Amino acid sequence: MAEGLTETYAKELLIDMLRRMLLIRRFEELAGQMYGLRKIGGFCHLYIGQEAVAVGSIAALDLEKDYVLTAYRDHGHALACGMDPKIIMAELYGKVTGCSRGKGGSMHLFDVERHMFGGNGIVGAHLPVAAGVAFKIKYRKEDGVVLCYFGDGAIHQGSFHESMNLAKIFGLPIIYICENNQYGMGTAWTRVSAVEDLSVRGRSYDIPGKRIDGMDVLTVYDEISEAVKRVRKSRAPLFFEIRTYRYRGHSMSDPAKYRTKDELESYKAQDPIVILRKRLIDSEVADEDEIRAVDEETRRVGAEAVEFAEASGAPAVDALYEDIFADTVGGE
Repeated sequence: MAEGLTETYAKELLIDMLRRMLLIRRFEELAGQMYGLRKIGGFCHLYIGQEAVAVGSIAALDLEKDYVLTAYRDHGHALACGMDPKIIMAELYGKVTGCSRGKGGSMHLFDVERHMFGGNGIVGAHLPVAAGVAFKIKYRKEDGVVLCYFGDGAIHQGSFHESMNLAKIFGLPIIYICENNQYGMGTAWTRVSAVEDLSVRGRSYDIPGKRIDGMDVLTVYDEISEAVKRVRKSRAPLFFEIRTYRYRGHSMSDPAKYRTKDELESYKAQDPIVILRKRLIDSEVADEDEIRAVDEETRRVGAEAVEFAEASGAPAVDALYEDIFADTVGGE
């Protein structure tokens, strides 16, 4: 598959996907470091290892009209949507310059202009919201598609089944993506699921499902690109289980002792960044120096994000009472 990459993909797309995956990796490494230094408080769920899922799928969207909703492990999706790393890091720091003015934190990233609608701290709570956004698209006769991401743990929530059922009944333009990173907190997903192939869960609602490799960004891009075209035309939901793996614990407080070193190393051998990097070099799309330059750029962007967050101020005490109610009633 490495040969002839540029016959299938534009070089700009390939380099951009590598850049975005590297940016997520470097940003998350810095977030982990800053959390260890107590610069970041509360919960912090890193996306390291899962970069190909967000980058590959969101690259298939037109964020002028399409939407993204996800769960609490949302840094990667936010960056893949093009959110400013400085604004994201400031939000993690709890600073007023963050996307939620420092009051949302790690799990509640949001950007209206880029159609990144969260970031939700409650397992499965955003699935009905995603269905609502898809309903808005249909009601207003727009041409958009919604990507709704959630973990393997959320697939057992009632909101998953209710949302899928309504999406089918109403014919909503939504693609449900279960990012199966193998563990729901500290429990292996195979211990809590009656079926191994989670993609079959859509059959109960007559929603086609498919399982794909989430460690290969090009596979994700190809599959979701076709799915977006299909949903944009059919206005009917689809469901994907994208099998991936997180290299860090569930959150920063999790030492991940429930898995073996051999298991972790076996998945690190499938690192999505390493896989794409090798393909680009083997197909002569980019050489070592070009890739090194891209990595250095993302490291610089990450460092600037930390500097921005450090220099930003904290929200005023009165801000506790702001952003609670809408300014207007009945407006657009």
